[in-house]
Amino acid sequence: MKEQDVCEITCVESEKTTRIQQHLQNRSIVEVTKIFKALADETRMKIAFALTLEEELCVCDVANIVGATTATASHHLRHLKGLGLAKYRKEGKLVYYSLDDGHVKQLIHIAFAHQEEVAGRESISVK
Repeated sequence: MKEQDVCEITCVESEKTTRIQQHLQNRSIVEVTKIFKALADETRMKIAFALTLEEELCVCDVANIVGATTATASHHLRHLKGLGLAKYRKEGKLVYYSLDDGHVKQLIHIAFAHQEEVAGRESISVK
């Protein structure tokens, strides 16, 4: 570890840490973690990002976009649906998926915007 990464003394602000711990107990940390784990998969992130660009896509189109079989795409889409990130509708034999709501779209756009900022800072520091 770098020297600046280590605390030299131990001091705990009891009120602050207790307040934060209470907030953490009242939140659905496990459920939120599941969302980030789902989006941590490269294929599912590609699918989710594609769904931010189009209102809805059929399973065949999703498979083509991510370079997977329809079975694989369908599996990933079901996983996203199970976590409340995506929803679907049927039209005859076709199944169309879309993101469940605007929050999911915002989450994905924020992640990409953050990554672009990080990449920009890294390219400046390399020069």
